[in-house]
Amino acid sequence: MSLRSGLGRVRRALTRWRRPVRLDGWTRVEPVSRKFGLDRGAAVDRRYIECFLAENADAIRGRVLEVGDDVYARRFGGNRVSGSDVLHPVPGATGATLIGDLARPDTLPERGYDAFICTQTLNFILDPGRALAGARRLLHEGGTLLLTVGGISQISRYDADRWGMYWGFTPQSLASLLDAAFPGAYTITAYGNPLAAAALLYGLAVEDLPDPALLDAADPDYPVVLAAVARRRGTS
Repeated sequence: MSLRSGLGRVRRALTRWRRPVRLDGWTRVEPVSRKFGLDRGAAVDRRYIECFLAENADAIRGRVLEVGDDVYARRFGGNRVSGSDVLHPVPGATGATLIGDLARPDTLPERGYDAFICTQTLNFILDPGRALAGARRLLHEGGTLLLTVGGISQISRYDADRWGMYWGFTPQSLASLLDAAFPGAYTITAYGNPLAAAALLYGLAVEDLPDPALLDAADPDYPVVLAAVARRRGTS
């Protein structure tokens, strides 16, 4: 663990100690955090995203593309990754190696990657169906898209002010979009339950809960994160 990450953990622990949360008899109408709990510890939705990627780590291999940075490609792909790129829509963005717009597939290379990690991105794209067409374009035949989207969630003010935040997904809406881009070649998993949804909306960190394992119970009526594995089939 680096000194910086260690200091960050100490700072978040001090925040929880100074501002403890009682989970019984709540009547508060203000969130504990407007940063998804990231200023207190680990975000609830990130727990699900990382669980999904760990479960599908074998697909992270060869040449890999990731949105925003390559943290997950390095963490979950390890030595199976022969090369990685970072996709960003804004020229000059730190760490970006590929500038392009998912919703404008013509700005993207075709059949360049074995895996594409696209986490919590479609919520901020006005035309998510077009973005999935862009994701398909990026993949080699047989390549894998590892996709997550937000279901029940607070507004990400940072992203909404910069890109716009347009959607909260359900299994049905995500399936409809994937049917068009990856017909018959995808699976969807829903993560979340009432406690997880409430915790995320209030901005609680995983560490605020009495037992993080409470988040692992799945209730299909409370999707906090939807995750999909989709594969490009055919040459068209």
